[in-house]
Amino acid sequence: KKNEKNEAVIQLSGSKNKKNKIFIKSFNIKEKKNNISIENLRLNEVYRIIKLDSIVLNYVDKEKQKNQVKFYFVKNKYNLEGSFFNANKLVDDLLFSDSKSSFFDIDTIIDINIKKIRLDNEYDLSNFIGNINLNKKQITKADLTGDFSNNKKLKFTINTIDNNKVTTLYLDEARPIVKKYKFIKGFDKGILDFYSSKKSNKSFSQLKIYDFKLKELPLLTKILTLASLQGIADILSGDGIGFDEFEMNFTNKGNLMTIQEIYAIGPAISILMDGYVEKDKVVSLRG
Repeated sequence: KKNEKNEAVIQLSGSKNKKNKIFIKSFNIKEKKNNISIENLRLNEVYRIIKLDSIVLNYVDKEKQKNQVKFYFVKNKYNLEGSFFNANKLVDDLLFSDSKSSFFDIDTIIDINIKKIRLDNEYDLSNFIGNINLNKKQITKADLTGDFSNNKKLKFTINTIDNNKVTTLYLDEARPIVKKYKFIKGFDKGILDFYSSKKSNKSFSQLKIYDFKLKELPLLTKILTLASLQGIADILSGDGIGFDEFEMNFTNKGNLMTIQEIYAIGPAISILMDGYVEKDKVVSLRG
């Protein structure tokens, strides 16, 4: 977002052919110390990238974070590297966006090496490295790792075999992802382990979270925990109600999530439920 008091200079050189394909030889926007530049970008008729030499991002975003990354082509693949990238909005989009589209219409490999990624105002990832394979506008293979503080890790993989896409996500720090879901209140600590297998338009998934606490619980849940001495101790301590393990098995097809089982167990309270969620319409759980 440009400060209205500052002057911005935009330079653009390119062309468009009769098939509505766009070639941008060079593009640059500069406002004080903020700068975005693109070299030799080709877009097809639906504005997906079919060729690119480089994009350089060096700017302060609306969250007042300094982003410094470069995306460029070399030796038949692309590199994404830099010192800092604010991924707060990107994580929200990946978790909650309905869009299935891709920026790219290229079959290629992207190597990634970013020194620090900001997940939110509490958590950063250091040494975010790995690679992504793109084929027919889909990510068919990925292997990415990053470091939280205190030697804690993130690992994300995608593998595709015979049209079956398997996705895994492991985090020693579950909070930066779980707290994005606003209906979960007061989540703290936790280790997250996610597995999903998708074929055609249906996915089968399992989510596990270990050793976490919920600090904000509905009144009924609080009353139930008072039947347990451990529950009373947890409430009085202010640290929240502890759970040893949470497991959720579910399928997704279109806008319907069918939950075979939600299972959670802790020293004060346990949960067992099933049901379904129809996006933006109905949440039905029983147990």
